[in-house]
Amino acid sequence: MIALDLVLPPTPVEIVAEAANFQGELLLARDGDVVLQRGFGSRKPGGTAPFTGYGRWRFASVSKQLTATLVMQQVTLGKLDLDAPLTRYLPAFKGPTGASITVRQLLRHESGLPDPNDDVTAYTPAFRGSYDALDGICAGPVRDQPGASFRYNNCDYMLAGRLLEAVTGEPFARLVATRIAAPVGATGIALAPAGALPLGGFDGGKAETTINLPAFGAAGALTGTARDLWRFDEALMGGRLLSAAALATMWDGQPKLGYAALGQWVFTVPLKGCAGPVKIVERRGAIGGVQVRNLILPDKHIVLIAFTNRGETDFGEIWQGKGLSHDLLAAAACPA
Repeated sequence: MIALDLVLPPTPVEIVAEAANFQGELLLARDGDVVLQRGFGSRKPGGTAPFTGYGRWRFASVSKQLTATLVMQQVTLGKLDLDAPLTRYLPAFKGPTGASITVRQLLRHESGLPDPNDDVTAYTPAFRGSYDALDGICAGPVRDQPGASFRYNNCDYMLAGRLLEAVTGEPFARLVATRIAAPVGATGIALAPAGALPLGGFDGGKAETTINLPAFGAAGALTGTARDLWRFDEALMGGRLLSAAALATMWDGQPKLGYAALGQWVFTVPLKGCAGPVKIVERRGAIGGVQVRNLILPDKHIVLIAFTNRGETDFGEIWQGKGLSHDLLAAAACPA
């Protein structure tokens, strides 16, 4: 008997990724099962070592999605009030508007706090300031008054991490390990240790500059695999991390804020090929040359995760009905 290797045709998601010359790793899951996980392209521009999937990545600002989940757990336990002032829990915060910022405004980027990214040396070895969110990098002059505008910044979630430590008495890393990673079987999720980075990034073909990843704290320093992130997403959808009421609060996308919710964006838009608009939970991240997209379609029970170490990759905007993120989601949700 002659054994024949069965070569399956590429799936619609793979066709989209290959047509876009995507370089990185994709994971697609439907109804709780991973149906696609593979690498595309090379690990380095012009290199021959391929992406094989199953690698460890920096989560970048997807970390904020996990931090928001931890905060909502404490809200459910009655230890935090979303509409209480920040200084109720962090009286040592030296920022001038700490008594006016609510926890909800912090999670939805309405705090008006300073943005560390305004300092080009932030998160690099050249930084000479203090990373202490209470009296250092986040306690300087504000960019706006609390509630006046949506202004994305890392200080909101650096402070959210300190907030969690204050009300639980546990370090943030342990909270992630015991209240998210272990319960969902995603034990690979952890804060980046000092001096050690997962897969490095490139931008325009050049290696990224040195990054102090641990300095991002609860705003961006978590790392893990695509499967780890998928297990987190499944636990969110399945009610294993938050109650239905807490999840609805966290996923309450505000139209006036560009559909920003708490730690993520939630909106309903058309996808090519789908019969009607689709509800999408989106969390994106980028540090150096590494980018990540964590996309959840809760009503269809679909998860699509994309990691790339090419900073120039253009994912586009889903709501515009075009671009890589839209095309991947459309292929995943409505491939016909």
